[in-house]
Amino acid sequence: MFLAAAKVGGILANSSLPAQFLYDNLMIQSNVIEAARQYGVKKLLFLGSTCIYPKYAPQPLKEEYLLTGELEPTNEPYALAKIAGIKMCAAYNKQYGTTEFVSVMPTNLYGPHDNFDLSTSHVLPALMRKIHEAKINHANEITVWGSGTPLREFLHVTDMAKACIYLMENCTFEQIGDFVNIGTGKELSIYELTKLLCQVIGFKGEIIFDRTKPDGTPRKLTDVTKLHQLGWHHTIELEEGIRDTYQWYLEHVNANE
Repeated sequence: MFLAAAKVGGILANSSLPAQFLYDNLMIQSNVIEAARQYGVKKLLFLGSTCIYPKYAPQPLKEEYLLTGELEPTNEPYALAKIAGIKMCAAYNKQYGTTEFVSVMPTNLYGPHDNFDLSTSHVLPALMRKIHEAKINHANEITVWGSGTPLREFLHVTDMAKACIYLMENCTFEQIGDFVNIGTGKELSIYELTKLLCQVIGFKGEIIFDRTKPDGTPRKLTDVTKLHQLGWHHTIELEEGIRDTYQWYLEHVNANE
């Protein structure tokens, strides 16, 4: 069983709806995990998020850094719910002995079927839509939240799906431990991401950063040493993945607007 259901969103959504992000995610995961135990599900994979790590944790983020410092305030409720899910899976394995409930911590995901709503989406799809709309409206500039300096890592959803299947088919709870990071181990700044998106989309206007808006965590790069030791590596590089995602956006989202 793969437990991927969650209420998700970017900085704006997390900041505006903290109670919903905490309550909805706690209820979703708690009900599914307990039902899995009751109905004899032997193996379950719970999807967390790298926002579980402390805001100022050493980089890259190793699994053992969990609960070693304060969380990023803008997404603390969501992070707390995900931490509870990790601990719940580990506790079920310890108490009941009949379950093999494991957790994975994916880095920032993107790809076809993403959420491109400007008020609720994550940074890459939100920027993709904003830049696309600026291009078709012949705008001279785009405005991006924050300073552009935060560093982020991105993983294509196809790679994420392959990693989850690989871990379920080839790795035990004892090998994985409480959880394992899933990512590329590569990062770039929000400024560099914006420039890459502009290049792929074909927007040649000016990029303006609104420094009155929050940046979020300064840097968030996963240490994928354990993942590589378990035998899995990503295959889709960022520019290729962005081109794939933008083509899907043009065919599905933009075509329906």
